[in-house]
Amino acid sequence: MRATCRDLDLTLRRTFRISRSAVDVAENVLLAIEHQGLTGLGEAHPYDFRGEDRCRILRALEFFARWLEGQASLVEAFADVRADGPPDAWPRAVANLLDCLPPEVRTSRGAMAALDVALHDLAGQRLGQPLWRLFGADPAKAPLTSFTIGIAPVPEMQEKVREAEPYAILKIKVGTPNDLAILDGIRAVTDKPLRVDANAAWTVPEAIDKIRALQPYGIEFIEQPIPPGDIAGLRELRRAVSLPILADESVTTADDIRALEGAVDGINVKLMKCGGLAEARRMIALAHALGMTVMLGCFIESSVAITAAAHLAPLVEYADLDGHLLISNDPYTGVALDAAGRLLLPDRPGLGLLPRA
Repeated sequence: MRATCRDLDLTLRRTFRISRSAVDVAENVLLAIEHQGLTGLGEAHPYDFRGEDRCRILRALEFFARWLEGQASLVEAFADVRADGPPDAWPRAVANLLDCLPPEVRTSRGAMAALDVALHDLAGQRLGQPLWRLFGADPAKAPLTSFTIGIAPVPEMQEKVREAEPYAILKIKVGTPNDLAILDGIRAVTDKPLRVDANAAWTVPEAIDKIRALQPYGIEFIEQPIPPGDIAGLRELRRAVSLPILADESVTTADDIRALEGAVDGINVKLMKCGGLAEARRMIALAHALGMTVMLGCFIESSVAITAAAHLAPLVEYADLDGHLLISNDPYTGVALDAAGRLLLPDRPGLGLLPRA
């Protein structure tokens, strides 16, 4: 087994702005793990909100490549990942490698996500099955994805809405002094369902006032209205408003979910936050057990990471998997969309990716 990684610079079609930052190029990392003639792909996007950058991810993945050379017994476990092998061999082989990773690797969520996805891709290819089938998911139940409209002057946001005509649901980024004017402008050009994401920009009193003011705009839910860590504030907010509240920056892994019970209506699960598909599945199961809805989200990512998350989409209520739609140089094709924006999962083995011509 051999691992290599390289820079993956993803160019935005337009500057993508949220309440705390703006980006024109996403500095991601592409990972390839070769084993017995097959290549599994993974991708990492630095979660800068938690202080990660590409250099840290690269150091972690390069450490993994060196560490892997001395792990013959773990690598041999992948020999049991075959179509006629024990049914629990593939998750065990993936978990054994991930669980044994040294701290130099585990401390980088982006690196863990890339490794987890690449190993799942390899396992699916070894078994000749798409990941959604291995996860017991029904691709017909995949939800529509929203399409994100980043912060810009209102006329520019209206133009972005017009360009997003193929997508049935829009997610509107807010968190400015101009939030109500933004929603006025959006509603002037579309009657589509809207989701609103403040990216932790409001105080609790601001959030209460703004969410009440947004009530007439036909909003499905509000995502991360206040800064993470203020669970008492989320509880106060949820008592004061009727629109559903979803947590994003407030929840990273399954360990964060129980504290949010009763404070939010749902959570946003992102592979780059939690560290990959295995942890995402744990988060989905726990959130549902606690009566929360789940949205699968993303950052600015190529079809590698977006397709990986999409294999879990039939297991959740909402999807916001549009990162690959915002870039001009996606190197792969994978998950597709129907005319309404519903996720169409590939039936090829593993992730089901193909190099873009």
